[in-house]
Amino acid sequence: MLGKIIQREIAKIIAGSGRPGSPSATPATAPHAADEPATRTARQFNTLAECRHGPMLFNRHDKYIARALELYGEYMQKEVELFAQLIGPGDTVVDAGANLGAHSLYFSIRVGDAGRIYAFEPQRVVFQTLCANLALNSALNAFAFQAALGESPGEIVVDVPDYTQENNFGGMSLGEWQSGERVPVMTIDALALERCDFIKIDVEGMEQAVIGGARSTLERLAPTLYVENDRREHAQALVDLLKSLGYALFWHLPPYYNPDNFNGIAENVFGDIMSRNMLCVPVGHPLPSAAAGLAAI
Repeated sequence: MLGKIIQREIAKIIAGSGRPGSPSATPATAPHAADEPATRTARQFNTLAECRHGPMLFNRHDKYIARALELYGEYMQKEVELFAQLIGPGDTVVDAGANLGAHSLYFSIRVGDAGRIYAFEPQRVVFQTLCANLALNSALNAFAFQAALGESPGEIVVDVPDYTQENNFGGMSLGEWQSGERVPVMTIDALALERCDFIKIDVEGMEQAVIGGARSTLERLAPTLYVENDRREHAQALVDLLKSLGYALFWHLPPYYNPDNFNGIAENVFGDIMSRNMLCVPVGHPLPSAAAGLAAI
């Protein structure tokens, strides 16, 4: 009950409807209102909603992830249904390109108290939201890093978009910016994991670099991979790299819209948009039932 009350009060603050304990307060009557910038409400872009896997904070100006959470109470549920067949209690999962944590939160729930989640997000403002969502859901098994993953340690410049304007914040390419904020680059191998069961890689064109920085982990622990591959100019090279590392590949092309969505919304605002990913299973390992019906690459 207390948790629900806290979530409700947080939602009021985010929406600008008042302060905790005084829902009727307005900027004209609230204490110290004169000290607050007049643009405060206009700058408030975060919204809180109850979603399939728990309460989630998101930027209402985001065109895809946040729009899905706001309308449907979920994001890419068909991917989640696949993940449910690939990971289980006690597993260790790396989420490369966690964004605001829609999948990280599910991973945290799925692996349970005995499992571990390592979530990486380089955009500072988006990383703040990732941490908020993990905290809102008491994800004690999750470790979040404001960092990019790459082939070797270093730094990268990350663009800082206007978060008060509509954008696809999850679709920003990395590695091509000359101005912005400097963010550390880490490698998966540097984590020196004793166990790694599953790695999700959604890093907007840096997939090969992330895999290059995980070679030792892949050789030692042979995790199953789920890798986005939607950049035509990199697609074949990414396939060749993964095959050279001993993986069998299968296309997974889930639609953005799920008719059986959490909020029961029948309208499909995403049309025929789908995600283009590869399920990657170490050669010689038994194929999971999730691979049934998927086209081999």
